[in-house]
Amino acid sequence: MGTKPWLHPAPQYKTLETFWDDEEDAPGPRCAHTLTAVAATKTHGPRLILFGGATAIEGGNSSVPGIRLAGVTNTVHSYDVLTRKWTRLKPAGEPPSPRAAHAAAAVGTMVVFQGGIGPAGHSTDDLYVLDMTNDKYKWHRVVVQGEGPGPRYGHAMDLVSQRYLVTVTGNDGKRALSDAWALDTAQKPYVWQRLNPDGDRPSARMYASGSARSDGMFLLCGGRDTLGAPLGDAYGLLMHRNGQWEWTLAPGVAPSPRYQHAAVFVGARLHVSGGVLRGGRMIDAEATFAVLDTAAGVWLDRNGQVTSARGSKGQIDQDPSFELMRRCRHGAASVGIRIYVHGGLRGDVLLDDFLVAENSTFQSDISSPLLASDRTQQSSTPRFSYAARPPSGSEPALSLSEGLRLDENSLEKLTEASAAEADVASSVWRAAQLDSSSLNEEHSASDGSSPTVETTSDGPETEGDVRLHPRAVVVAKETVGSLGGMVRQLSLDQFQNESRRMVPMNNSDVPQPTKKFTRQKSPQGLHKKVISALLRPRNWKPPGNRKFFLDSYEVGELCYAAEQIFMHEQTVLQLKAPIKVFGDLHGQFGDLMRLFDEYGFPSTAGDITYIDYLFLGDYVDRGQHSLETITLLLALKIEYPENVHLIRGNHEAADINALFGFRLECIERMGESDGIWAWTRFNQLFNHLPLAALIENKIICMHGGIGRSISTVEQIEKIERPITMDAGSLVLMDLLWSDPTENDSIEGLRPNARGPGLVTFGPDRVTEFCKKNKLQLIIRAHECVMDGFERFAQGQLITLFSATNYCGTANNAGAILVVGRGLVIVPKLIHPLPPPILSPENSPEHSGDDAWMQELNIQRPPTPTRGRPQPDFDRSSLAYI
Repeated sequence: MGTKPWLHPAPQYKTLETFWDDEEDAPGPRCAHTLTAVAATKTHGPRLILFGGATAIEGGNSSVPGIRLAGVTNTVHSYDVLTRKWTRLKPAGEPPSPRAAHAAAAVGTMVVFQGGIGPAGHSTDDLYVLDMTNDKYKWHRVVVQGEGPGPRYGHAMDLVSQRYLVTVTGNDGKRALSDAWALDTAQKPYVWQRLNPDGDRPSARMYASGSARSDGMFLLCGGRDTLGAPLGDAYGLLMHRNGQWEWTLAPGVAPSPRYQHAAVFVGARLHVSGGVLRGGRMIDAEATFAVLDTAAGVWLDRNGQVTSARGSKGQIDQDPSFELMRRCRHGAASVGIRIYVHGGLRGDVLLDDFLVAENSTFQSDISSPLLASDRTQQSSTPRFSYAARPPSGSEPALSLSEGLRLDENSLEKLTEASAAEADVASSVWRAAQLDSSSLNEEHSASDGSSPTVETTSDGPETEGDVRLHPRAVVVAKETVGSLGGMVRQLSLDQFQNESRRMVPMNNSDVPQPTKKFTRQKSPQGLHKKVISALLRPRNWKPPGNRKFFLDSYEVGELCYAAEQIFMHEQTVLQLKAPIKVFGDLHGQFGDLMRLFDEYGFPSTAGDITYIDYLFLGDYVDRGQHSLETITLLLALKIEYPENVHLIRGNHEAADINALFGFRLECIERMGESDGIWAWTRFNQLFNHLPLAALIENKIICMHGGIGRSISTVEQIEKIERPITMDAGSLVLMDLLWSDPTENDSIEGLRPNARGPGLVTFGPDRVTEFCKKNKLQLIIRAHECVMDGFERFAQGQLITLFSATNYCGTANNAGAILVVGRGLVIVPKLIHPLPPPILSPENSPEHSGDDAWMQELNIQRPPTPTRGRPQPDFDRSSLAYI
């Protein structure tokens, strides 16, 4: 068939034994229902919610051939993925009317239902929400203003980009539809917006499937047209950053046209199952289940890549898995690498079986947490698949500032223009194959700095090995046509700025204030107030009035609540993947919001339920919004203590941030008395911060480096907190202040230009440290690097910097690293943006508000990037250091 070795065939389904206490807990035979995966909560692991459907059928008549659905219900059943147990739920509140052929979508720990058809005809287009955030389940009817999709059934709906509820196609009782609607779940009052997408629009249809990939692409597959013919096409719907939506026809050849089927994403692979042809004839043989690999742009069945439609006539394969999947009107959902299917209809027989298939762990591991981790299936931080990478020589050499154009007929182009490649599972499989196939040499050549080790297994000491993905996710710098600001992929070979680090300033010692504080109980809801006010990735704007919105008392309460958490944490945190790692922020709160907006943010409306966050220090100084940055991170730590992690940087010390802006900002924005009090309280909190983090015992994260004194992780673990900088040892100084040498050719220990007593360490030190501690990678921050990330020591160390255009002069990109479940690391970048012409900080009436920070950065400017002439400063001055 010519299938490429990394195109994994469609998985087989098998029956899964489940349990229940009482008969009413079992969902029983039904069809035309929905099955929706819900995120884990504090008291429950991931669950599947089964709602509605028909529990009986009736024969048709001469005018309407086939069968009719009967016994339509509105019961709710919950399946616990970890215990494999069904439970009937009886939520409080007014439930939706009994219905079938409706649509459902998960929004965090809630499930939204819309449309359908019941005993009384079409259901209304009202939205019903099943809230499962706590153990008191409740129905809510959502009031939506203005015109909406209207009553319909046989339509498709899902949550796109963790935010937009999108519903498309269906039947309004008169005809099949081709329209598309979106509702912004983050904006009240709720309003449906009728979309007018560009591109190749799908024809009118009903009984199609629709599923959203985690990076923000909605994929519509198959359906029945206005003449009753089954369709075999697929379309991707994507919203560009300028707000315009666009349809794009997917490439590849589907195994069979179909409708009344089910489809669900696992990573970048859309798993399609069952369905019927014209006249209700079941799809059988090899076409009963298939996969659309959106990273490769090909369809796959049991035997591999599909090159022509197979249909269901001719020789019938007797494989029992094909017969098992002969069904229509069933429900499907995915959790982790598993795809679950319940019930449906086969001929005139209602089914009540429960099936499961496993997407290849190599295909999905990067985006699919293990079930035992109590997390759900998708991530809003798109990752890559090698499948999307064109063959060698076919990819143009793009620079960071170049634009991007979209080929309307290519899903590969859509993939590049979208937020890269959705949690792509397949990249891990390909990474694992590097050691055992010819791909090893090809990819090693493009990313020679990445350590290659053995493949993953379930054993604790042989988990997936660390590998830097050969492509990075980049937000386009310039606006080019309708795709300005879109996210795309670049090969790491195209990053020309590596080894052009910028050396930040050092400082002299300043006595630390010794004012004492009494313990105070944190008022309930204060951290939520901070999150509500500041966590606005899409629409945060600098305040027109520079006055900070918290007073010194609230700052003290917030610090106390966070401090109690830090006091109970280890000095070296033990963390699990998947996790996002952030470098220096330096008060550039706008960059933090941009990174959250582009690559997911820590909220139940974002991706906190299935990926952790780690920040590597230097939250304050230099930028104009240190107060917003540190207060939001502390509030997030209080809200998600097990998922948001902060470690200390060298600027989290009073003698440092007294000189480089934080103290001045506190005074300028809170008044002298309250400002000094708040600044002192923040610094007391900083003394409690953890100092390093281990990810899966294979990656160590710190702010500075290993310097001359650190040879084991245990040395860091032995540091007792709280600790001030002047009371710290040489280990603490190296941990927070040391840097790698300028490049891999400079080994050993060298003096550090930051100041006397500080050192740089060579690649030999990195190799020795990793080998001695059985580590594979060091991730550190502390230095501004032009591309936001930089490799050192043959890829055994990565420097990470998340603030763009550092001090307003560096013009550097900012980056984060996304460490997948399979320990494949994907860099994700944003470019510096020019200030808005009429932003509050740049309007004439506020032109003097940031004079204090401008003057500070002029007095103590960062040195130029590597390779540029150095200023002739006095070596003992702060300006030089």
